[in-house]
Amino acid sequence: MMKKIIGLIVCVTLIMSMTACGDTSETNSTQSDTSNDDSASADTEKEPVEQIELNEDELSGTFTYWSAFSGDSMEWDKGRIAAFEEMYPNIKVDAQFVTDSAGINNGKLLAAIAGGNAPDLIIADDYSSAYAYAAQGSFESWEPYMETLELKIDDFITGYKDIINYEGTPYLIPQDGNALLLYYSPEAFEEVGLDPDSPPTTLEELDEYAELLTKKNADGTYERFGFIPWLDQGNESFTWPFFFGSDIYDVETGQLTLTDANVVESFQWMAKYAEKYNPEKIQSFVSGAGGMFSPDHPFMKGTVAMTITGNWFANALKIYAPDVNYRVAPIPVPEYGRKNSTTLGANVFAIPRGADNADLAALFVKYCLRAEVNATNFDVWRSVPTIDASFDEVSWTIAGDEMYALQRELINSPDSGLPALTSVSAQLNVDLKTLRDDVIYNGKDPLPLLEELQERLQAEIDE
Repeated sequence: MMKKIIGLIVCVTLIMSMTACGDTSETNSTQSDTSNDDSASADTEKEPVEQIELNEDELSGTFTYWSAFSGDSMEWDKGRIAAFEEMYPNIKVDAQFVTDSAGINNGKLLAAIAGGNAPDLIIADDYSSAYAYAAQGSFESWEPYMETLELKIDDFITGYKDIINYEGTPYLIPQDGNALLLYYSPEAFEEVGLDPDSPPTTLEELDEYAELLTKKNADGTYERFGFIPWLDQGNESFTWPFFFGSDIYDVETGQLTLTDANVVESFQWMAKYAEKYNPEKIQSFVSGAGGMFSPDHPFMKGTVAMTITGNWFANALKIYAPDVNYRVAPIPVPEYGRKNSTTLGANVFAIPRGADNADLAALFVKYCLRAEVNATNFDVWRSVPTIDASFDEVSWTIAGDEMYALQRELINSPDSGLPALTSVSAQLNVDLKTLRDDVIYNGKDPLPLLEELQERLQAEIDE
């Protein structure tokens, strides 16, 4: 515990010493002050923590809530807040919708904690960066509220247990989860003679299908790409190393594994796409592409035939491209990769250190975790419960939806998980994207770059 406190003090000191609060410097300060051993907690039993009982009839006041959600998700969250305030008229939610995972990735949250005006509750959409904050001592423990929240960690799907605890103490509560899928166009498959009922399952097949599905114009520009590895969720730093078989960080040894062969090979594989299809033309295409919640998204426009993204994209297609036909399948992987698996995306609740109204925050989280409240989340975004038994209550399961059944299968796979659970994950995420761009656009050899990055960030972990 003392190491956590020291880590927080160092972070606070750095922020207070800044003469300007630019995003880059604040993000870096979040990562460079690590003083934690990220190894798994010891098996020694801890003294039980006294539980706080919430008398719902007597609670009143206002608490501050920072939400990472934007767009349609923000509107959904506003509706949830309004319903909570209607149920508890003596409690008001001062809600602020803060970019960069509720201020985690741009330093705003750390600055608020350092300045003594932290929000009482956040929900972050970047689980790995939230975990890094937990490792640095920036969050309060949920332990006194676990009985009130009616949560038992053993009930959670195996992969989600890892995100809740840091060194045996619960700091993050997952609201829901997400599965990554390969979305593909059956019309495009049929156009080039591929069977829509037989999507690619291996990396070799993915490469073959991508080549067949790619169409060039007479002037050498691309009319359609079969597949771009770093589009959509493929752009996330940990996605491809995970499917190639790496967790990026070994929790048991406390060591980064960036130089393992499967990590290196994931970058080499992406580099081959750049070489084959011309990195400048791909860059021009990607930079002009619309976002996932835009009718200009390349999959919606038919300019990409396959893409990797989450279950939420099904709702985006329903809203912005209802006439686009699509199918989904597990992510294709190399022979040694994680077949029929997924990274376990999660939106997580946390109480920032120094929060004044943790009781009100806990009551709101208890409300948010109710089945009937989360039902609209599952119905709209196809998000998944983090407790398997809860799947049976979701409308998609009751209706026998095949896509949702696949999501459940992938979420429960023993090979699914949350990569890069380390105190430097936020900085690692940024640095790996920079490294990847150096590999695919500048033709750099990934191994020396990965060696340098591992040495630098491992030193921070070891401090």
